[in-house]
Amino acid sequence: MRLTGAQGVARLPEPTMSTDVYILTHDVGTTNNKTCLYRVGEAIALVDSALADYPLYTTAEGGAEQDAGDWWSAVCRATRVVMGRSGIDPAQIRGMAFCAQMQAFVPVDARGQVLRRPMIYMDQRATAQMERGLQYGFPRIEGWNAYKTLRSLQITGGLSASVKDPLWKYQWMRENEPELFARLYKWLDVNDYLVLRSTAVFSMGVDSAHATFMCDTRPGRIGWSEPICKLFDVNIDHLPPIIQSTDVAGALTAAAAEELGLVPGIPVFGGGGDLSLIAVGAGCLDLYDTHIYIGTSGWVAATVDKRMTDIGGLIASILGAIPGWYNYIAEQETAGRCLQWVRDHLALDEIGVYLAGNPSMDAVGVVENLYEFLNQEVERVAPGSGGLIFTPWLHGNRSPFEDPHARGMFFNIGLETGKREMVRAVLEGVAYHQRWMLERVEKKVPYRQSLRFVGGGAQSPAWGQILADVTSRRIEVVENAQNAGTIGAAVVCAVGLGLLGSFHDARPLITVERTFEPRPANKAVYDRSFEVYVQLHQRNRELFKQLND
Repeated sequence: MRLTGAQGVARLPEPTMSTDVYILTHDVGTTNNKTCLYRVGEAIALVDSALADYPLYTTAEGGAEQDAGDWWSAVCRATRVVMGRSGIDPAQIRGMAFCAQMQAFVPVDARGQVLRRPMIYMDQRATAQMERGLQYGFPRIEGWNAYKTLRSLQITGGLSASVKDPLWKYQWMRENEPELFARLYKWLDVNDYLVLRSTAVFSMGVDSAHATFMCDTRPGRIGWSEPICKLFDVNIDHLPPIIQSTDVAGALTAAAAEELGLVPGIPVFGGGGDLSLIAVGAGCLDLYDTHIYIGTSGWVAATVDKRMTDIGGLIASILGAIPGWYNYIAEQETAGRCLQWVRDHLALDEIGVYLAGNPSMDAVGVVENLYEFLNQEVERVAPGSGGLIFTPWLHGNRSPFEDPHARGMFFNIGLETGKREMVRAVLEGVAYHQRWMLERVEKKVPYRQSLRFVGGGAQSPAWGQILADVTSRRIEVVENAQNAGTIGAAVVCAVGLGLLGSFHDARPLITVERTFEPRPANKAVYDRSFEVYVQLHQRNRELFKQLND
C-alpha cells in the first residue's frame, strides 16, 4: 500500500452555513483509490489525502478484472489514514461521495455479494458476444445490425458498439458462467457497488445507467427501457433503480462505518463516474466547455445540453452530474499508462543497473522522482522526436476507431534514436491521439480555443506544452488537476447539502494554475507527424489482427 498526503484550497462564494463542514470523497481508479478530506465553510480546503493501491488482473484472452474487495479495502485503509492524520472527529463528517472508473460489470447476488471479479472497462474478451448481438443481420450501418442500431440510437442516444461495453460482459458471463449468472440479482458499476457497500442500498448513477445503453435518455423519460432490454436480451430486473449524483443514496451503515473508522448515518450521495465528476472538477460547467483528461486512460469531453452520437467515430454523449446535461466523450484506452510503461520498461531497468553499482543511493527516492526526471529529459529533445512516432494503443483502442487488437509501436526508429527521443515520442503520441479525438468531437461541438487539462498527466509541464503545440490550442491546467475527480465529488456533496445553489455556482472555485500557449514554430513538424500518425492504424490493422486475434 502507498500512502501520500496533499494540501490545497479553493474559494467558495458566501457560505450558507455558519460552521465548517467536512466532506469525504473517494476517487476509485484503475490502479488506486485516493481518499480526500475537504473542509467546507468560507472556503473548500483539501485538508489531507491518502492513496491506497490495488492490483489489476489480466487474462490471456483479453480479460481485465479487479477484486471488488480490493476497492473497498483501499477505501477503508485510506479513509482511516486521512481521519487519523487529520485529527478530525468522525462525527463532523457531513457527507461522502465516490468518483469511480466507469463501464465495469459488477455482478452481485441478492445479499450484495459479488459473484465474480468485476470485469472493468479494459476487458475485451466478449468479442463473440458483440458479433452475435450487434453485427449479425441485414441491412447494416457501419457493420452493425441496422434495426438494432437505429432503435438504440433513438431511445438511448447511443449504442453498445465497443467490445468493452458492459452489455457484452453481461452476455459473456451468461454464456461462460451460467451457474453464477443464475444467481445474478443486480448489475452494477464500480461507483454503485461502493455505494451499496456503504449503505446496503442497490442503485445506479444516471451516468453509469446511460453508459449501459439500456436506458431511455430522452428528456422526461429517464429510466430503463423495456424495448431495448428485450432487443438485446437483458433481464430488466437485473438493473437497479437510477439516481442522480446529488441524491442521497442512503445512510452509512454501522458495519461500513466501523470498517471506515467513521460514524453511522453519514449521508452517501449518488456521486458518479470519473468522466462526470472530472468534468465538474475541471470547471467545465458551461455549455461546450471542453477538457482533456490524461490518467491511466484518457479522453476528450465537451459539456453539451442535448444527446449527440458519432457512430463512425465511436463518440457518444453520456448524462453527467449536472441534471439534463451530457458529456460528449471520445475515449483513449491507454494514455498516462503509456508513461508508466516507459517508467517501468525504459527507465527503471537502466536505473536498476545504476543503483546496483551505487549501493549508497536511495532507490526509493530515485523512483519517486522518476516522472519529474523523465519530464526534464524530454525537454532536451527537439519537438517531433527526430521523426519518431509512438502509437499509444497498448491495450487496444476505443475512439475514433474501435480495435481491441491494436497495439503500441515506435515507428521510424533510426540509428540516432535514443531513449530520450522514445520518451518524448510517447508524450507526443498520446497528444496526437488527443488531437485526433478533439477534431472528431468538434465535428458536432463548436471550436474552443482554450481547453482544460486535468488528471495525473496535467502535473507534467512538458505534456502541457506538447498538447498546446500539437493541438494549436491554449491549454489551461486547473489547480490540483490530479484531484479533479474528488473536487467534482466535493461539489456534488456541496450541492446536495445546499452549500451551493447549483453546479454553476462552483465555477469560481476552480481556478487555473498554469497556462500553455501554442508555439507557432512547432506547428509544421507536429502537423506533418500527425498526418502520418492517423494513417498508421488503418495501414496496420490487418497485421495487428494477425498477431493479436
